[in-house]
Amino acid sequence: MEALLLGAGLLLGAYVLVYYNLVKAPPCGGIASLRGRTAVVTGANSGIGKMTALELARRGARVVLACRSRERGEAAAFDLRQESGNNEVIFMALDLASLASVRAFATAFLSSEPRLDILIHNAGISSCGRTHEPFNLLLRVNHIGPFLLTHLLLPRLKTCAPSRVVVVSSAAHRRGHLDFTRLDRPVVGWQQELRAYADSKLANVLFARELATQLEGTGVTCYAAHPGPVNSELFLRHVPGWLSPLLRPLAWLVLRTPRGGAQTPLYCALQEGIEPLSGRYFANCHVEEVPPAARDDRAAHRLWEASKRLAGLGPGQDAEPDEDPQPEDPGTPSSRSSPLSEEPTVSEPHAIPHNSPDLSKVTHRIQVKTEPEPIS
Repeated sequence: MEALLLGAGLLLGAYVLVYYNLVKAPPCGGIASLRGRTAVVTGANSGIGKMTALELARRGARVVLACRSRERGEAAAFDLRQESGNNEVIFMALDLASLASVRAFATAFLSSEPRLDILIHNAGISSCGRTHEPFNLLLRVNHIGPFLLTHLLLPRLKTCAPSRVVVVSSAAHRRGHLDFTRLDRPVVGWQQELRAYADSKLANVLFARELATQLEGTGVTCYAAHPGPVNSELFLRHVPGWLSPLLRPLAWLVLRTPRGGAQTPLYCALQEGIEPLSGRYFANCHVEEVPPAARDDRAAHRLWEASKRLAGLGPGQDAEPDEDPQPEDPGTPSSRSSPLSEEPTVSEPHAIPHNSPDLSKVTHRIQVKTEPEPIS
């Protein structure tokens, strides 16, 4: 009996060490009040995206949940309004697998929303499921769709600078390898899906890196964020039904909650003083070095050009013109029409407090080691 108790104590101690050192996520700090600012979070009807949107709403932001399912998106918006006490949480339809849907979302957003301060690309898939498309569905949803959406919304991000773009990536990028000769080939079978998922996450990291280069001096900064191992729908969505009951208890023990997974994306969106780290990869709320393939500037630029082609952006079509008037100052509330006729009515935003931190006035700088040169 004593040996059994000792063994149980050792196992419990080992689990506590693992949990607090590897599983539990550090809490996000950053800007306390986001009143008068607008954020878009893709895939925000569940999991990490929903917890990210909840925290932004609690801090007073106007939050747009960009989701594929209208039913689930509107239900999530209702839940978040109730839980946060912020009525300015709305749903807008977005299917990242459809470039037409991405363009429609951008048109609807730009015609109805005068501001965009934070854009968080959270939506993603890990498997094609039963869908058979004539293109690489994982690359389309995880990278090409977000790439096009960013381009279409860039004029608004620039006029609202300082603003931020956060791309939710994964440690799986370390296994990625981009073959530019077959970048958009359809994915067949679970082995190809695993490779395609890792490749799409590598594309996320390279996209953030090249976007930072393209936007230098504009006041728009961007970051790739790894949420950590998270117990979310993405983890269990494609697990066989008979295996799910066995994995759920294990996942509960060793994986982060969606709230924990949201901390690093929130850090990248809200933390003051990280502007000098634009384009870098973050994990556990701090910058982390990436392998040579993920800091190859030539590959990042080549991916940029290939992505423009796959997204249907020809020469001179990097982004649609922003014909709307200059955005209002965050401290001046105004009426906003609902983006879609079916959208729920939202209340007017409150004025931003005078003591709310301004990203443009951040003076704190973070000292980091110089990155090694990319390996060809």
